[in-house]
Parts: sequence; structure tokens; C-alpha cells
Amino acid sequence: MKKVEAIIRKSKYSEVKNALHDVGVNFFSYWDVTGQGNEKEGHVYRGVSYSTSDIQRRLLSIVVNDDFEEITVKTIIKAASTGEVGDGKIFVSDINQAYRIRTGEKGRDTLN
Repeated sequence: MKKVEAIIRKSKYSEVKNALHDVGVNFFSYWDVTGQGNEKEGHVYRGVSYSTSDIQRRLLSIVVNDDFEEITVKTIIKAASTGEVGDGKIFVSDINQAYRIRTGEKGRDTLN
């Protein structure tokens, strides 16, 4: 099993969510996060432009079976990409085991 974590633009969340559902990834968690990166967002308040290094993003956490890793990553890249600096990052790590709390099942079947 793999854990795919993606940090994406908040404005692209709906597109990414719908694209993931279209390929069969129906369960994931997400959080609103703030970070710093190469992109600098500017804010305008009362006609004055302010630059800030804090960037608002959405963090998706998705656990998939090994055979779904590539399609999950490709789907996120396709749906989240604008071609501009600040599109985000994807991190993939191994998951050693998963358990379904309700039944006590363990292994890859817990993701279905």
C-alpha cells in the first residue's frame, strides 16, 4: 500500500476531487494548510498591495493499493496543473499495514 500526499492550490481542489472519483479513488482526507514556497502571493487591501510569503493550500492524504499509485499520481498532476509556479507537490510513501476498525480486517482489502 502507498500513501499519496498532495499539496495543491485550493482553487484546484474540486477538479482534483472529481478527477480522483472518476478513476475510482473515492476516499481520502484533506486539510487546509499554510506553507511557504517559491511562489509569493500578493493581497490587495484598500487599494494597497501587500506581499506575503504565507501561501494557502490544500493537503490531500490518500492511501491506495500499490497498483493504484501511478494512476492516482497522474490524475492529481493532470487535474492540479496550471503550468505556473506554486502548483504544488506530491509525496509517496509506503504503508506497512492498514486495519478496518469496524471489522478488525487488515491488509489491502481494508481500502475497498
